[in-house]
Amino acid sequence: MRVTLITLFLLAIFTLLWRILPHGWNMTPVMALALFAGARTASPTLSYAFPMAALLLSDLILGFHDTMLFVYGAVALMVLVGRLMGPSAGLLTHIGASLAGSALFFVITNAGVWLVGGLYPQTLEGLVSCFVMAIPFFWKTLAGDLFFVSLFFVVFHLVQQTVLDGFGRFRRI
Repeated sequence: MRVTLITLFLLAIFTLLWRILPHGWNMTPVMALALFAGARTASPTLSYAFPMAALLLSDLILGFHDTMLFVYGAVALMVLVGRLMGPSAGLLTHIGASLAGSALFFVITNAGVWLVGGLYPQTLEGLVSCFVMAIPFFWKTLAGDLFFVSLFFVVFHLVQQTVLDGFGRFRRI
């Protein structure tokens, strides 16, 4: 459990730093962190705390925006997906959940842009236009989520199977 919390803490720091450093649009590890925190943390409070803290701390630096509630809501739903998956889910399950999470994020956040962003008229045409204009960003969300979920899965797997001995050398357990 301690190794899990330390690993998730380090992944949260990585996520925070990734968000504040220059990167491609929508290519962040936030949804991967949410999925892993949900799946690997026994405490519901901690499973939500890791991704929400990474988001909030990075938003303090990047600035707040009108659609934050939609972004945070989508991330919270991804934590729930991870909690429903549980700790024994394999890489393929994580990849499937990642794809579902990307689609969920796309729908929720773009509906939020349509509702509160003021960029599109509050009509069905405006909603459709909002989703169409967001399509170029969707593939980047998919690519980023798949990459980071795979990376986090591999890192987590390696950490679980390896510990430091008393002399700082890695050993299998």
